[in-house]
Amino acid sequence: MSDSPSPQVEAPRTIGYEPGTDNPRGLTRRGWTVAVSFVVVAALALIGGFVKVPYVSIGPGPTYDTLGDVNGQAVIEVDGTKSYPTSGQLRMTTVSINDEVTLFDALGRWVSGRYALAPRDEYFGPGQTQEDLERENKVMFQDSQSAAETAALRLLDNPVKVIAQEITRGAPADKVIQPGDRLWVVNGKNIAVQEDVREALQGTKPGQTVSITFQHEDEAKKTVDVKLGKAADFGSDDRPEGFLGLAPADRADVDFETTIHLEDVGGPSAGLIFALAIVDTLTPGQMENGRTVAGTGAIDVKGNVQPIGGIPFKLIAANEDGAGTFLVPADNCAEAKSNAPEGMQLVKVETLAGAVEALEDLDAGRTPPRC
Repeated sequence: MSDSPSPQVEAPRTIGYEPGTDNPRGLTRRGWTVAVSFVVVAALALIGGFVKVPYVSIGPGPTYDTLGDVNGQAVIEVDGTKSYPTSGQLRMTTVSINDEVTLFDALGRWVSGRYALAPRDEYFGPGQTQEDLERENKVMFQDSQSAAETAALRLLDNPVKVIAQEITRGAPADKVIQPGDRLWVVNGKNIAVQEDVREALQGTKPGQTVSITFQHEDEAKKTVDVKLGKAADFGSDDRPEGFLGLAPADRADVDFETTIHLEDVGGPSAGLIFALAIVDTLTPGQMENGRTVAGTGAIDVKGNVQPIGGIPFKLIAANEDGAGTFLVPADNCAEAKSNAPEGMQLVKVETLAGAVEALEDLDAGRTPPRC
């Protein structure tokens, strides 16, 4: 047996934290806490800053003076007849809708009190994109301009004509009549206003042949026979009379041109203000008389003012742009009253004629209808 000492075996070392000692080879408990917290914060920042939520933000949009110009171009341009100078401002109001909303965006806008959040599907259909909505709103905006012009010129005692505004694809009228063609006679009835077309088809049956006299642009009038279809076959309501497949619309029948120049705006709610601007431009006197008046409201070709959405945000925008008076569709009055900025006068309007009279009342020192 050897007397040499037995070899010493070193106990295994534990890598990690030992109370009361420094450990340069591993993280301390505090270090792990800091590291994990950093990772969590970074992950939340990525989620909050880049991940979209299924909501849209709604807030005040820009306002435009319809009696002035935008980028050097007059908003209302009249060519071929006398126009008159105006004073003051007549501002149309808009609402901004943002579909690109992240979690942080949503929280920030909600806290600001200037914006509201709404479920995305309240504004967008299945699969509909922001671009799709903008295209749809642009079509409504163009229709509102046509309705505003017709309502304004009708108020000024100009005659109207009836055109085929839309044609149903594949319907009996398709490939016979084009959008914009003027309708003169349908099934023996002279067409003076758009309601005459529906009346002319009352009592007819699917499969019946009717004659239509129409005019394409400046060409000669043309009469054709059209075999009526069944409404349900073209996705329309199941009406008993024969289906022609066109939507008629009144338009002003004048030999001058009124053009509205405004880009990147959509929706129908500027109709009332456009109509007022046309009336003011084509008549002597100055309805605003130096005041800044704002407003909103869709309008039909008869001059009836219809309610719109987003009025709290339009009131904010109008107030920020100096408007002291706001024209409100009658059906929006309750909502407007509960959101009106301090000192803003809310004028209730139901028709274009009523709106003109309200502005005349203000000019004469009389009290117009109030919300």
